[in-house]
Amino acid sequence: MASKPSIPKGTRDFSPSEVAKRQYIIQIIKSNFEKFGFQPIETPSFENSDTLMGKYGEEGDRLIFKILNSGDYLAKADATHLESKDSTKLTSSISEKALRYDLTVPFARYVVQHQNEIEFPFKRYQIQPVWRADRPQKGRFREFFQCDADVVGSKSLWQEVELVQLYDTVFTDLGLSGVIIKINNRKILSGIAEVIGASDKLIDFTVALDKLDKIGEDGVKKEMIEKGISLEAIVKVQPLFNFTGTISEKIDKLSDLLSTSADGMKGVEELRFICDNVLKLGLESAVLDLDVTLARGLNYYTGAIFEVAPPKSVAMGSIGGGGRYDDLTGIFGLKNMSGVGISFGLDRIYLVVEELNLFPETVTATTKALFINYGDKEAFYALQAIQKLRAAGIKVELYPENAKVVKQFQHADKRGIPFAVIIGEQEMESNVYSLKNLKTGEQISVDFEKLKSSL
Repeated sequence: MASKPSIPKGTRDFSPSEVAKRQYIIQIIKSNFEKFGFQPIETPSFENSDTLMGKYGEEGDRLIFKILNSGDYLAKADATHLESKDSTKLTSSISEKALRYDLTVPFARYVVQHQNEIEFPFKRYQIQPVWRADRPQKGRFREFFQCDADVVGSKSLWQEVELVQLYDTVFTDLGLSGVIIKINNRKILSGIAEVIGASDKLIDFTVALDKLDKIGEDGVKKEMIEKGISLEAIVKVQPLFNFTGTISEKIDKLSDLLSTSADGMKGVEELRFICDNVLKLGLESAVLDLDVTLARGLNYYTGAIFEVAPPKSVAMGSIGGGGRYDDLTGIFGLKNMSGVGISFGLDRIYLVVEELNLFPETVTATTKALFINYGDKEAFYALQAIQKLRAAGIKVELYPENAKVVKQFQHADKRGIPFAVIIGEQEMESNVYSLKNLKTGEQISVDFEKLKSSL
Protein backbone atom coordinates (compact mmCIF):
# COMPACT_ATOMS: atom_id res chain seq x y z
CA MET A 1 0.00 0.00 0.00
CA ALA A 2 1.41 3.39 -1.02
CA SER A 3 2.30 5.71 1.85
CA LYS A 4 0.30 8.89 2.29
CA PRO A 5 2.07 11.83 0.60
CA SER A 6 3.23 14.82 2.67
CA ILE A 7 5.01 18.14 2.23
CA PRO A 8 8.20 19.37 3.94
CA LYS A 9 7.89 21.06 7.32
CA GLY A 10 7.66 24.83 7.06
CA THR A 11 5.84 24.72 3.70
CA ARG A 12 2.12 24.87 2.98
CA ASP A 13 -0.56 24.12 0.42
CA PHE A 14 -3.06 26.94 -0.15
CA SER A 15 -6.78 26.43 -0.75
CA PRO A 16 -8.71 28.57 -3.30
CA SER A 17 -9.99 30.89 -0.54
CA GLU A 18 -6.50 31.25 0.97
CA VAL A 19 -5.02 32.06 -2.44
CA ALA A 20 -7.75 34.65 -3.03
CA LYS A 21 -6.94 36.32 0.30
CA ARG A 22 -3.20 36.28 -0.39
CA GLN A 23 -3.78 37.80 -3.83
CA TYR A 24 -5.92 40.51 -2.22
CA ILE A 25 -3.00 41.51 0.03
CA ILE A 26 -0.49 41.28 -2.83
CA GLN A 27 -2.67 43.46 -5.05
CA ILE A 28 -2.89 46.19 -2.39
CA ILE A 29 0.89 46.10 -1.85
CA LYS A 30 1.59 46.01 -5.59
CA SER A 31 -0.76 48.89 -6.43
CA ASN A 32 0.86 51.06 -3.76
CA PHE A 33 4.36 50.13 -4.89
CA GLU A 34 3.43 51.39 -8.34
CA LYS A 35 1.68 54.46 -6.93
CA PHE A 36 4.97 55.39 -5.24
CA GLY A 37 6.88 54.96 -8.51
CA PHE A 38 8.46 51.51 -8.05
CA GLN A 39 8.97 49.24 -11.09
CA PRO A 40 8.75 45.41 -11.04
CA ILE A 41 11.64 43.01 -11.62
CA GLU A 42 12.08 39.26 -11.00
CA THR A 43 15.20 37.22 -10.26
CA PRO A 44 15.83 33.42 -10.24
CA SER A 45 14.72 31.34 -7.26
CA PHE A 46 18.30 30.16 -6.80
CA GLU A 47 21.63 31.96 -7.09
CA ASN A 48 25.28 30.96 -7.17
CA SER A 49 26.34 30.19 -3.61
CA ASP A 50 29.07 32.83 -3.59
CA THR A 51 26.40 35.47 -4.38
CA LEU A 52 24.58 34.69 -1.13
CA MET A 53 27.11 33.34 1.35
CA GLY A 54 28.73 35.82 3.70
CA LYS A 55 26.11 38.53 3.13
CA TYR A 56 23.80 37.82 6.09
CA GLY A 57 26.16 37.19 8.97
CA GLU A 58 26.99 33.85 10.55
CA GLU A 59 23.40 33.14 11.65
CA GLY A 60 21.99 33.99 8.22
CA ASP A 61 24.51 31.79 6.39
CA ARG A 62 23.38 28.78 8.45
CA LEU A 63 19.80 29.30 7.27
CA ILE A 64 20.58 29.25 3.54
CA PHE A 65 19.28 26.16 1.71
CA LYS A 66 22.15 24.69 -0.35
CA ILE A 67 21.46 22.84 -3.61
CA LEU A 68 23.54 19.73 -4.35
CA ASN A 69 25.43 19.80 -7.64
CA SER A 70 23.79 17.92 -10.52
CA GLY A 71 24.82 14.35 -11.24
CA ASP A 72 27.39 12.66 -9.01
CA TYR A 73 27.82 15.53 -6.59
CA LEU A 74 30.44 13.63 -4.57
CA ALA A 75 32.74 13.22 -7.59
CA LYS A 76 34.47 16.57 -6.94
CA ALA A 77 34.20 16.40 -3.16
CA ASP A 78 37.38 17.00 -1.17
CA ALA A 79 38.38 13.56 0.14
CA THR A 80 39.89 14.95 3.35
CA HIS A 81 36.76 16.92 4.25
CA LEU A 82 34.59 13.95 3.30
CA GLU A 83 36.55 11.55 5.49
CA SER A 84 36.63 13.97 8.44
CA LYS A 85 32.90 14.69 7.99
CA ASP A 86 33.59 18.43 8.00
CA SER A 87 30.26 19.54 6.54
CA THR A 88 31.14 23.26 6.54
CA LYS A 89 34.22 22.79 4.36
CA LEU A 90 32.66 19.97 2.32
CA THR A 91 29.64 22.05 1.28
CA SER A 92 31.57 24.33 -1.10
CA SER A 93 32.75 21.35 -3.14
CA ILE A 94 29.37 19.61 -3.48
CA SER A 95 27.05 22.63 -3.70
CA GLU A 96 27.60 25.58 -6.04
CA LYS A 97 24.05 27.00 -5.87
CA ALA A 98 21.58 27.94 -3.15
CA LEU A 99 17.95 29.03 -2.80
CA ARG A 100 17.69 32.77 -2.26
CA TYR A 101 17.47 33.84 1.40
CA ASP A 102 15.94 37.24 0.64
CA LEU A 103 15.34 39.54 -2.32
CA THR A 104 17.82 42.30 -1.44
CA VAL A 105 21.12 40.57 -2.20
CA PRO A 106 19.81 39.19 -5.53
CA PHE A 107 18.64 42.75 -6.28
CA ALA A 108 22.15 44.07 -5.61
CA ARG A 109 23.53 41.42 -7.98
CA TYR A 110 20.90 42.46 -10.56
CA VAL A 111 21.89 46.13 -10.30
CA VAL A 112 25.57 45.34 -10.85
CA GLN A 113 24.88 43.07 -13.82
CA HIS A 114 22.47 45.52 -15.47
CA GLN A 115 24.01 48.82 -14.36
CA ASN A 116 24.41 50.07 -17.96
CA GLU A 117 20.69 49.55 -18.68
CA ILE A 118 19.34 51.10 -15.47
CA GLU A 119 18.32 54.75 -14.99
CA PHE A 120 19.38 55.84 -11.50
CA PRO A 121 17.98 56.39 -8.96
CA PHE A 122 16.30 53.06 -9.66
CA LYS A 123 13.10 52.22 -7.74
CA ARG A 124 12.26 48.54 -7.98
CA TYR A 125 9.73 46.24 -6.38
CA GLN A 126 9.79 42.48 -6.25
CA ILE A 127 7.17 40.01 -5.00
CA GLN A 128 8.59 36.48 -4.96
CA PRO A 129 9.17 33.53 -2.60
CA VAL A 130 12.33 33.09 -0.50
CA TRP A 131 13.60 30.14 1.53
CA ARG A 132 15.21 29.83 4.96
CA ALA A 133 16.24 26.65 6.81
CA ASP A 134 14.64 27.98 9.98
CA ARG A 135 12.76 26.14 12.71
CA PRO A 136 9.08 26.31 11.69
CA GLN A 137 6.65 27.90 14.16
CA LYS A 138 3.63 30.19 14.09
CA GLY A 139 4.26 32.92 11.55
CA ARG A 140 7.69 31.51 10.61
CA PHE A 141 8.00 29.31 7.55
CA ARG A 142 10.80 27.80 5.49
CA GLU A 143 9.21 28.96 2.26
CA PHE A 144 7.48 32.34 2.24
CA PHE A 145 6.87 35.38 0.07
CA GLN A 146 8.59 38.73 0.46
CA CYS A 147 7.27 41.92 -1.05
CA ASP A 148 10.21 44.32 -1.39
CA ALA A 149 10.56 47.94 -2.50
CA ASP A 150 14.05 49.44 -2.85
CA VAL A 151 15.60 52.66 -4.14
CA VAL A 152 19.21 52.42 -5.25
CA GLY A 153 21.44 55.27 -6.44
CA SER A 154 20.29 57.97 -4.00
CA LYS A 155 21.52 58.98 -0.54
CA SER A 156 18.58 61.31 0.09
CA LEU A 157 16.85 60.74 3.42
CA TRP A 158 13.57 61.74 1.78
CA GLN A 159 13.53 58.15 0.50
CA GLU A 160 13.29 56.90 4.11
CA VAL A 161 10.47 59.38 4.77
CA GLU A 162 8.57 58.07 1.75
CA LEU A 163 9.12 54.43 2.72
CA VAL A 164 7.52 55.08 6.12
CA GLN A 165 4.59 56.66 4.26
CA LEU A 166 4.43 53.61 1.97
CA TYR A 167 4.14 51.31 4.98
CA ASP A 168 1.38 53.50 6.41
CA THR A 169 -0.55 53.62 3.11
CA VAL A 170 -0.49 49.84 2.60
CA PHE A 171 -1.60 49.04 6.15
CA THR A 172 -4.30 51.71 5.95
CA ASP A 173 -5.67 50.11 2.76
CA LEU A 174 -5.67 46.73 4.52
CA GLY A 175 -7.67 48.20 7.40
CA LEU A 176 -4.80 47.49 9.84
CA SER A 177 -4.68 50.36 12.32
CA GLY A 178 -2.26 50.51 15.23
CA VAL A 179 0.66 49.00 13.30
CA ILE A 180 3.95 50.15 14.88
CA ILE A 181 6.76 51.21 12.53
CA LYS A 182 9.94 50.94 14.62
CA ILE A 183 12.97 52.92 13.48
CA ASN A 184 16.61 53.06 14.54
CA ASN A 185 19.98 53.71 12.88
CA ARG A 186 23.00 51.41 12.63
CA LYS A 187 25.31 54.42 13.14
CA ILE A 188 23.69 54.89 16.55
CA LEU A 189 24.42 51.26 17.42
CA SER A 190 28.01 51.71 16.22
CA GLY A 191 28.23 54.85 18.35
CA ILE A 192 26.90 53.05 21.43
CA ALA A 193 29.40 50.21 20.91
CA GLU A 194 32.16 52.83 20.61
CA VAL A 195 31.08 54.74 23.74
CA ILE A 196 30.94 51.58 25.90
CA GLY A 197 34.26 50.33 24.53
CA ALA A 198 32.92 47.38 22.54
CA SER A 199 33.53 48.52 18.95
CA ASP A 200 35.37 45.27 18.16
CA LYS A 201 32.23 43.36 19.18
CA LEU A 202 29.75 45.46 17.17
CA ILE A 203 28.10 42.54 15.32
CA ASP A 204 27.82 40.39 18.47
CA PHE A 205 26.49 43.41 20.37
CA THR A 206 23.81 44.28 17.79
CA VAL A 207 22.71 40.68 17.19
CA ALA A 208 22.19 40.18 20.93
CA LEU A 209 20.47 43.55 21.44
CA ASP A 210 18.09 42.78 18.56
CA LYS A 211 16.73 39.82 20.55
CA LEU A 212 15.51 41.91 23.52
CA ASP A 213 11.81 41.41 22.72
CA LYS A 214 12.34 37.64 22.30
CA ILE A 215 14.66 36.62 25.15
CA GLY A 216 14.36 39.59 27.52
CA GLU A 217 16.97 41.73 29.25
CA ASP A 218 18.61 38.85 31.16
CA GLY A 219 18.84 36.74 27.99
CA VAL A 220 20.48 39.59 26.06
CA LYS A 221 23.02 40.21 28.84
CA LYS A 222 23.81 36.49 29.03
CA GLU A 223 24.41 36.32 25.27
CA MET A 224 26.60 39.44 25.35
CA ILE A 225 28.76 37.93 28.11
CA GLU A 226 29.04 34.67 26.13
CA LYS A 227 30.22 36.70 23.11
CA GLY A 228 33.00 38.30 25.16
CA ILE A 229 31.43 41.70 25.90
CA SER A 230 32.63 42.93 29.31
CA LEU A 231 30.39 43.43 32.34
CA GLU A 232 31.56 47.05 32.46
CA ALA A 233 30.28 47.61 28.90
CA ILE A 234 26.96 45.94 29.74
CA VAL A 235 26.52 48.25 32.75
CA LYS A 236 27.05 51.25 30.47
CA VAL A 237 24.42 49.99 28.02
CA GLN A 238 21.85 49.41 30.80
CA PRO A 239 19.84 52.61 30.06
CA LEU A 240 18.94 51.24 26.63
CA PHE A 241 16.84 48.45 28.15
CA ASN A 242 14.31 50.99 29.49
CA PHE A 243 14.55 53.82 26.98
CA THR A 244 11.27 55.78 27.25
CA GLY A 245 9.77 59.11 26.19
CA THR A 246 8.55 60.72 23.00
CA ILE A 247 10.59 60.33 19.81
CA SER A 248 11.99 63.84 20.28
CA GLU A 249 12.94 63.11 23.90
CA LYS A 250 14.60 59.83 22.93
CA ILE A 251 16.64 61.57 20.22
CA ASP A 252 17.77 64.19 22.73
CA LYS A 253 18.86 61.43 25.16
CA LEU A 254 20.80 59.72 22.38
CA SER A 255 22.45 63.02 21.48
CA ASP A 256 23.72 63.34 25.07
CA LEU A 257 24.80 59.69 25.25
CA LEU A 258 26.67 59.77 21.92
CA SER A 259 28.21 63.25 22.11
CA THR A 260 31.74 61.79 21.94
CA SER A 261 31.05 59.59 18.89
CA ALA A 262 31.10 61.20 15.43
CA ASP A 263 29.44 58.13 13.89
CA GLY A 264 26.77 58.07 16.59
CA MET A 265 25.98 61.78 16.18
CA LYS A 266 25.63 61.32 12.42
CA GLY A 267 23.03 58.64 13.15
CA VAL A 268 21.21 61.00 15.54
CA GLU A 269 21.03 63.70 12.82
CA GLU A 270 19.65 61.22 10.27
CA LEU A 271 17.04 59.94 12.72
CA ARG A 272 15.97 63.46 13.65
CA PHE A 273 15.50 64.40 9.96
CA ILE A 274 13.43 61.32 9.14
CA CYS A 275 11.27 61.32 12.27
CA ASP A 276 10.64 65.08 12.27
CA ASN A 277 9.46 65.05 8.65
CA VAL A 278 7.34 61.92 9.00
CA LEU A 279 5.58 63.37 12.04
CA LYS A 280 5.04 66.74 10.33
CA LEU A 281 3.54 65.05 7.26
CA GLY A 282 1.47 62.77 9.47
CA LEU A 283 0.55 59.08 9.34
CA GLU A 284 -2.98 57.84 8.77
CA SER A 285 -3.13 54.58 10.72
CA ALA A 286 0.40 53.51 11.71
CA VAL A 287 2.45 54.70 14.70
CA LEU A 288 6.13 55.65 14.38
CA ASP A 289 8.36 54.63 17.30
CA LEU A 290 12.09 55.04 17.92
CA ASP A 291 13.44 51.73 19.27
CA VAL A 292 17.12 51.94 20.23
CA THR A 293 17.34 48.16 20.74
CA LEU A 294 16.32 47.53 17.13
CA ALA A 295 19.37 46.17 15.32
CA ARG A 296 18.20 43.67 12.70
CA GLY A 297 20.74 40.91 12.26
CA LEU A 298 21.75 41.70 8.69
CA ASN A 299 25.30 42.96 8.32
CA TYR A 300 24.70 45.17 5.30
CA TYR A 301 22.56 47.88 6.94
CA THR A 302 24.51 51.12 7.48
CA GLY A 303 21.90 53.80 8.23
CA ALA A 304 18.21 53.84 9.12
CA ILE A 305 16.67 50.47 9.97
CA PHE A 306 12.98 49.63 10.14
CA GLU A 307 10.87 46.90 11.67
CA VAL A 308 7.08 46.77 11.65
CA ALA A 309 5.12 45.22 14.51
CA PRO A 310 1.43 44.28 14.19
CA PRO A 311 -1.25 45.90 16.39
CA LYS A 312 -0.67 45.08 20.06
CA SER A 313 -3.84 42.95 20.16
CA VAL A 314 -2.16 40.34 17.92
CA ALA A 315 0.61 38.02 19.16
CA MET A 316 2.86 37.92 16.12
CA GLY A 317 6.45 38.73 15.19
CA SER A 318 7.45 41.51 12.82
CA ILE A 319 5.40 41.90 9.63
CA GLY A 320 7.91 44.05 7.77
CA GLY A 321 11.41 45.46 7.93
CA GLY A 322 14.25 47.05 6.02
CA GLY A 323 16.83 49.80 6.06
CA ARG A 324 19.61 51.79 4.40
CA TYR A 325 22.65 50.03 2.92
CA ASP A 326 25.35 52.40 1.69
CA ASP A 327 27.47 49.97 -0.28
CA LEU A 328 25.68 46.67 -0.78
CA THR A 329 26.60 46.55 -4.47
CA GLY A 330 30.25 47.02 -3.45
CA ILE A 331 30.40 43.31 -2.61
CA PHE A 332 29.87 42.71 -6.34
CA GLY A 333 32.32 45.35 -7.54
CA LEU A 334 30.09 48.42 -7.93
CA LYS A 335 31.24 50.92 -5.28
CA ASN A 336 29.42 53.87 -3.70
CA MET A 337 25.92 52.82 -4.75
CA SER A 338 23.71 53.66 -1.79
CA GLY A 339 20.31 52.10 -1.42
CA VAL A 340 17.39 51.83 0.98
CA GLY A 341 14.48 49.43 1.01
CA ILE A 342 11.65 47.84 2.94
CA SER A 343 9.91 44.48 2.87
CA PHE A 344 6.38 43.32 3.68
CA GLY A 345 5.99 39.85 5.22
CA LEU A 346 3.02 38.55 3.23
CA ASP A 347 2.48 35.37 5.25
CA ARG A 348 2.45 37.09 8.63
CA ILE A 349 0.31 39.96 7.33
CA TYR A 350 -2.17 37.33 6.12
CA LEU A 351 -2.34 35.77 9.60
CA VAL A 352 -2.83 39.17 11.24
CA VAL A 353 -5.58 40.27 8.81
CA GLU A 354 -7.28 36.87 9.22
CA GLU A 355 -7.12 36.99 13.03
CA LEU A 356 -8.64 40.49 13.05
CA ASN A 357 -11.30 39.41 10.52
CA LEU A 358 -10.42 42.24 8.13
CA PHE A 359 -10.79 40.42 4.80
CA PRO A 360 -13.83 41.78 2.87
CA GLU A 361 -16.40 39.11 2.03
CA THR A 362 -15.99 39.91 -1.67
CA VAL A 363 -12.37 38.67 -1.59
CA THR A 364 -13.43 35.03 -1.58
CA ALA A 365 -16.49 35.54 -3.80
CA THR A 366 -16.87 32.43 -5.91
CA THR A 367 -18.81 31.70 -9.09
CA LYS A 368 -21.96 33.81 -9.18
CA ALA A 369 -24.21 31.24 -10.82
CA LEU A 370 -24.13 27.56 -11.78
CA PHE A 371 -25.99 26.60 -14.98
CA ILE A 372 -27.68 23.25 -14.41
CA ASN A 373 -26.88 20.66 -17.10
CA TYR A 374 -29.97 18.86 -18.45
CA GLY A 375 -28.27 17.46 -21.55
CA ASP A 376 -26.23 18.45 -24.61
CA LYS A 377 -28.95 20.58 -26.24
CA GLU A 378 -29.58 22.55 -23.05
CA ALA A 379 -25.85 22.78 -22.29
CA PHE A 380 -25.17 24.40 -25.67
CA TYR A 381 -27.98 26.90 -25.11
CA ALA A 382 -26.52 27.63 -21.63
CA LEU A 383 -22.99 28.13 -22.96
CA GLN A 384 -24.20 30.79 -25.40
CA ALA A 385 -25.46 32.81 -22.42
CA ILE A 386 -22.40 31.93 -20.34
CA GLN A 387 -20.12 33.25 -23.09
CA LYS A 388 -21.88 36.64 -23.03
CA LEU A 389 -21.98 36.83 -19.24
CA ARG A 390 -18.25 36.10 -18.95
CA ALA A 391 -17.55 38.79 -21.55
CA ALA A 392 -19.39 41.16 -19.20
CA GLY A 393 -17.06 40.14 -16.35
CA ILE A 394 -19.55 37.91 -14.51
CA LYS A 395 -18.27 34.64 -13.00
CA VAL A 396 -20.53 31.81 -14.17
CA GLU A 397 -20.05 28.17 -15.07
CA LEU A 398 -21.83 25.12 -16.44
CA TYR A 399 -21.98 21.88 -14.49
CA PRO A 400 -19.95 19.63 -16.82
CA GLU A 401 -22.12 16.50 -16.73
CA ASN A 402 -25.79 15.67 -17.13
CA ALA A 403 -25.89 14.34 -13.56
CA LYS A 404 -28.86 14.09 -11.22
CA VAL A 405 -30.23 17.57 -10.57
CA VAL A 406 -29.98 17.03 -6.79
CA LYS A 407 -26.26 16.34 -7.15
CA GLN A 408 -25.78 19.53 -9.17
CA PHE A 409 -27.59 21.63 -6.57
CA GLN A 410 -25.51 20.01 -3.80
CA HIS A 411 -22.37 20.93 -5.73
CA ALA A 412 -23.48 24.58 -5.90
CA ASP A 413 -24.24 24.56 -2.17
CA LYS A 414 -20.83 23.12 -1.22
CA ARG A 415 -19.10 25.67 -3.44
CA GLY A 416 -21.07 28.55 -1.91
CA ILE A 417 -22.52 29.52 -5.29
CA PRO A 418 -25.52 31.80 -4.63
CA PHE A 419 -27.58 31.24 -7.83
CA ALA A 420 -28.55 28.42 -10.16
CA VAL A 421 -29.76 28.93 -13.74
CA ILE A 422 -32.21 26.31 -14.93
CA ILE A 423 -32.77 25.74 -18.64
CA GLY A 424 -35.18 23.10 -19.88
CA GLU A 425 -37.15 22.72 -23.11
CA GLN A 426 -39.76 25.25 -21.96
CA GLU A 427 -37.10 27.92 -21.26
CA MET A 428 -35.43 27.34 -24.63
CA GLU A 429 -38.74 27.62 -26.52
CA SER A 430 -39.53 30.91 -24.74
CA ASN A 431 -35.90 32.16 -24.93
CA VAL A 432 -35.82 32.73 -21.17
CA TYR A 433 -33.93 31.46 -18.12
CA SER A 434 -35.13 30.32 -14.70
CA LEU A 435 -32.97 32.02 -12.07
CA LYS A 436 -33.05 30.43 -8.62
CA ASN A 437 -31.71 32.10 -5.48
CA LEU A 438 -30.17 29.17 -3.58
CA LYS A 439 -30.31 30.95 -0.23
CA THR A 440 -33.98 31.98 -0.28
CA GLY A 441 -35.31 29.36 -2.70
CA GLU A 442 -37.00 32.09 -4.78
CA GLN A 443 -37.15 31.31 -8.52
CA ILE A 444 -38.03 33.74 -11.33
CA SER A 445 -38.20 33.57 -15.11
CA VAL A 446 -36.03 36.23 -16.85
CA ASP A 447 -34.77 37.18 -20.29
CA PHE A 448 -31.03 37.50 -20.89
CA GLU A 449 -30.76 41.20 -20.02
CA LYS A 450 -32.60 40.65 -16.74
CA LEU A 451 -30.40 37.61 -16.04
CA LYS A 452 -27.30 39.73 -16.64
CA SER A 453 -28.45 42.60 -14.41
CA SER A 454 -29.57 40.19 -11.66
CA LEU A 455 -26.13 38.59 -11.56
